[in-house]
Amino acid sequence: MKKYIPIKKVMKKTAASLAILIMLSCFLLISYSVYLSFSIEKRFSDRRWQIPSKVYSDITLLYPGLKINPTLFYQKIHNLNYRRVTHNPEKQGEIHFTPSGFDIYLKDFLLPGQFRKGFPASFIIEENRILSITGLESGETLPLLELEPEEIMLFFGPEREKRQIVSIEQIPHFLADAVLAAEDRRFYQHHGIDPRGILRAFITNLRHGEIRQGGSTLTQQLAKNYFLTPERTYTRKLKELILSVIIEIQYEKPEILEIYLNEIYLGQKGSISINGVGEASYFYFGKPVAELTRAEAATIAGLIRAPNAYSPYIDPDRCKERRNSVLTVMHEKGWISKSQLETALSENLSPVGYFVSGKKAPYFIDYLSGQTGDLYDTEALSSLGLSFYTTMDTQVQTAAEQALERGLSRLETANPSLLREASDKRLQGAIIVMQPQTGHILAMVGGRNYSESQFNRATQAKRQPGSVFKPFVYLAALDGFSPASMLSNEPKAYEVDGKVWDPQNFEEDAETVVNMRTALTKSYNLATIDLALKTGLDKIVAEAAGFGFSTPLKPYPSLALGAYEVIPIELATAYCAFAADGMLPFPLSLTDVLDENDNAIERRHTNIEQVTSPEKVFIMNSMLQSVATEGTARSLSGWGITWPVAGKTGTTNNTRDAWFVGYTPNLLALVWVGFDNGDPIHATGAGAALPIWADLMNAIPQYQTGEWFRQPRGIVKKIICTESGQLAESRKCPEQKEEFFLENNVPDKYCELHGKQGAINKMIKGIKDLIQTD
Repeated sequence: MKKYIPIKKVMKKTAASLAILIMLSCFLLISYSVYLSFSIEKRFSDRRWQIPSKVYSDITLLYPGLKINPTLFYQKIHNLNYRRVTHNPEKQGEIHFTPSGFDIYLKDFLLPGQFRKGFPASFIIEENRILSITGLESGETLPLLELEPEEIMLFFGPEREKRQIVSIEQIPHFLADAVLAAEDRRFYQHHGIDPRGILRAFITNLRHGEIRQGGSTLTQQLAKNYFLTPERTYTRKLKELILSVIIEIQYEKPEILEIYLNEIYLGQKGSISINGVGEASYFYFGKPVAELTRAEAATIAGLIRAPNAYSPYIDPDRCKERRNSVLTVMHEKGWISKSQLETALSENLSPVGYFVSGKKAPYFIDYLSGQTGDLYDTEALSSLGLSFYTTMDTQVQTAAEQALERGLSRLETANPSLLREASDKRLQGAIIVMQPQTGHILAMVGGRNYSESQFNRATQAKRQPGSVFKPFVYLAALDGFSPASMLSNEPKAYEVDGKVWDPQNFEEDAETVVNMRTALTKSYNLATIDLALKTGLDKIVAEAAGFGFSTPLKPYPSLALGAYEVIPIELATAYCAFAADGMLPFPLSLTDVLDENDNAIERRHTNIEQVTSPEKVFIMNSMLQSVATEGTARSLSGWGITWPVAGKTGTTNNTRDAWFVGYTPNLLALVWVGFDNGDPIHATGAGAALPIWADLMNAIPQYQTGEWFRQPRGIVKKIICTESGQLAESRKCPEQKEEFFLENNVPDKYCELHGKQGAINKMIKGIKDLIQTD
């Protein structure tokens, strides 16, 4: 007989089970909510976004009298995101070109210890020279003006997101209204979940049998972007709903809106994600968010639904249609008036445009990264929003890159045997441009194409310097010799490590006896070896070591001809001492580091060391100027270099390397040309490297000051006989020349070839010859 359980008992057990299940579910839901609450609090209280650190160039000084290269100068203005307008500039970042120059409304900019408020200024330019700068508000003539640093790189994290954080106070109210009109009209009425929106989405999804619409509130979108994956499932949707409610409980509406407006994805610039309205404002309209018009605000708001589909860069018509739809909703909600709607609808859609450039100054950036890598790891660089201010002059950098490519292509065209099919075998080059007084690196090019080769020949290559090393031999000799000292230029064989070394001059019919100035001017190898041996090879090694060469230099005769390898950046730095009164600077690429709040956290100062005397380098500068006017670099004038420069060419055995280092008191540039594997280039330093140097200098007229080195007190000028190197007899020496001497090394004898002593010497020689004949 079956036993029946009373229905009341069954219902009682069922109710109890349901109660336990409900209690357990509530407990789990509450526990999960508490967990999510702590997660939200931690996420929002910590760093909310990974802000890539930025690298900036140096500022640009402008003043009346400054010469400019129009192409590079106006490219810099463009790179600084100044917007061209047809009216007088009214807002920061606007520029208006006039028949006589341009008017510009400068932007605010902040440097460590310096803030410059933006203001309008007028430039008068004639024949590529700034004639005057006038402040448009004050009417005063300005003696000096600074252009803000140019952004040259960002250290991105894996997401490659770019954003400019803005506060809710900086955002125009009509931009916030436009976003709400486009995405969440009931934002201020709901508590994270909008039942109407959910019902609408549920019906749509049920009709299609799949999730086609989210019905998400702005808070839900924020929860999804911050905490969840983009998958479209009911489980993820449930998490999204819970997160939204918790966010609304923990945070006020204005803060939620601020976070959302800084987080939202709004487009793509190449591989870079444009996030937040602050960055989108610059990307689409080239202006800060506070300066947006209502139409521009509606355009940005309309992008949120599908940034790439509605992008003004991809589909302007669709973008405008979406913009107008947002504006219409704003009017319907009473957020803009009828007249404001009509004005906004009639406004043209005018995005500023953009271009995706390759990595700017990649070899310079690699060098900078090497210097900062010890201080900041990759994660810090990609997330802390640091600002690195460098020494780079972007106009010089661009000119150097272009000059190197033109020069190498010119060599290949003139000599097709230099062409190589494999990209890693191509003819290469390097350029380093520095300020001698400070060691600031203005430009660095480590190869002709970074995408093909990341090897930085400017800082990593070790190459024989050839004759560009000779000035250090001559400098070491100045303690006992002078530019007038006579040297043997006759062929001579030397035994080195049991082997015969038989050096030769490049010119076969060179004079057999020359003075020291001529030897350096004409780059005579034999006379240089004679000088080196008389000076002492150990002394030369010690002298050169003081200039910071890290590569080994050995006391062999071939040292005098640059047989031992050097690193180009070290060679350029060493030459800086000639242009800086004997002060050797440290090569500097970084000046300041600021945190995300623009507080200085590190400053790099110029570090210099006295390595030789101003008197010695003055004599060296004089002799190296002779190289440029009379010697191996005399072709400079044919390349348009008409202002005074000092320099030295260099060519190694079998023309494996071609060099030119040239400088003035305010600028130094080194150029190297060669193959990585040491193949001959069939050209000298004067034929391969010098034209590149000249091309670069002609492209940066702002550094062509025409100044020359001042003569220090310890220098004496005397007239000498060029044949004897002694003091000239006023009427008897046929070739006389003024020469510089150290005050403790002035010749004290008059010419023994043409003076009284010369006549006596000739008489004695004649008697000896007569006796020998008898």
